[in-house]
Amino acid sequence: MAKIMVCDDEALIRDLISDFLIREGYTVVEAEDGADLLQKLEQNPDTDLIILDVMMPEMDGWEACRMLRKTSTVPVIMLTARAEEFDHLMGFESGIDEYVTKPFSPAVLVKRVEALLKRALGGQLSADPQNGLVIDADAYTATVDGNALDLTLKEFEVLHMLYKSPGRVYTRDQLLENIWGYDYDGDERTIDSHIARIRFKLGETGVRLKTVYGLGYKLE
Repeated sequence: MAKIMVCDDEALIRDLISDFLIREGYTVVEAEDGADLLQKLEQNPDTDLIILDVMMPEMDGWEACRMLRKTSTVPVIMLTARAEEFDHLMGFESGIDEYVTKPFSPAVLVKRVEALLKRALGGQLSADPQNGLVIDADAYTATVDGNALDLTLKEFEVLHMLYKSPGRVYTRDQLLENIWGYDYDGDERTIDSHIARIRFKLGETGVRLKTVYGLGYKLE
């Protein structure tokens, strides 16, 4: 899974972003400011994407990005509390790839991360040649041995979430929070019914969708 560098001088924001990314299976490294970011990038040359705040002490996000672009093309998402066009233009001139305005939804930020990583990797599909399962996150389609699966939107999102982190166990609460949202007040057993339908639609590949009793579900 991809390694993400989260750079923000506010520990609470770093922890919030990191928690959401870790839930999605990403490896996260935190930095407190621009100078700390550049130092930790030397220690983590395999970083795949950076989430970078603008307003920080020592070295702000703009300067850090300009310094970074002298040696690296790693994708950058900039966090900004100011929505003025000047700020955005200055950010792009500094070499950022995306920006997100504060306050932001962590779930939406994770989606931006996924989309930017996909573009950076050339739009690669999630594919499993051994079992014939191919997922196109942009088109919201899934196929097995070239045959399209007739999935609802929620079924697709459940399958995609499990597929991104093979072998990882997701609890019902984690699936509900990430896909249905924190404000969902329905029965958590809706996850069980979605899993059952997905398993049926996967056919023989459905045996990989495992129930871990007392915990949740995983895709082997």
